[in-house]
Amino acid sequence: MSQLTIDTQVADIVNTFPESMDLFQELRIDFCCGGKIPLKEAAEKQNIAPEDVLSRINDIEEIEGKQGSFDPMAFGNKTLVAYIQETYHEPLEKELTDLRDYISTIVRVHGDSHPHLFNVEKVFAELSTDLLEHTIVEDTNDFPIILEFLKHPDNEELKEKATPCVANLEEDHAHAGELLFEIRDLTNNYTPPENACNTYKLVYRRLEQLEKNTFTHVHLENNILFKRVLNAM
Repeated sequence: MSQLTIDTQVADIVNTFPESMDLFQELRIDFCCGGKIPLKEAAEKQNIAPEDVLSRINDIEEIEGKQGSFDPMAFGNKTLVAYIQETYHEPLEKELTDLRDYISTIVRVHGDSHPHLFNVEKVFAELSTDLLEHTIVEDTNDFPIILEFLKHPDNEELKEKATPCVANLEEDHAHAGELLFEIRDLTNNYTPPENACNTYKLVYRRLEQLEKNTFTHVHLENNILFKRVLNAM
């Protein structure tokens, strides 16, 4: 657990935990231009108890830390699917919506002087659409088929359904990876310009976190869940 206190500057908290950006936005605490003040002062300006805000930030940190404490390889099939859905699918729509808004902000403010941001916005929009459609199909169609096949691997009808599921999902994953690499290239490995404001910097960090989460998500499916399907055939 990090040593954050109510005397830690708001900007430093968000730099340490980009996920806290949503909390500060919810509480109307300025983490960008006005972020270089202690959490205590920022919270009191909004008539909020600083200790309550710090507690919520610590909760965010704890949740993030727990993600690394599990061993999905040891999960049963249903548990693995549930873990993927709860950890990656369920938060995805909110994360993509928040990022879309943040990207729109920096495009509006900095796009004229940093025109590559328009391409970042375009590629991100395609990625968002693809990821959301992909996860909906997985949850409603593909995962149920895969789980049923893994329960009854000798069923030829289920095998015929599961085979194209895996192939199509892996193809979707590859395309998402290409879009993420394109965003990485456009952002020079998520390196903001020297004169970038906090929001600009934090959007890049948030995009990098999305890339990390997506690749972890894909790894769990391609290299664990789908491998079980292929081994059962």
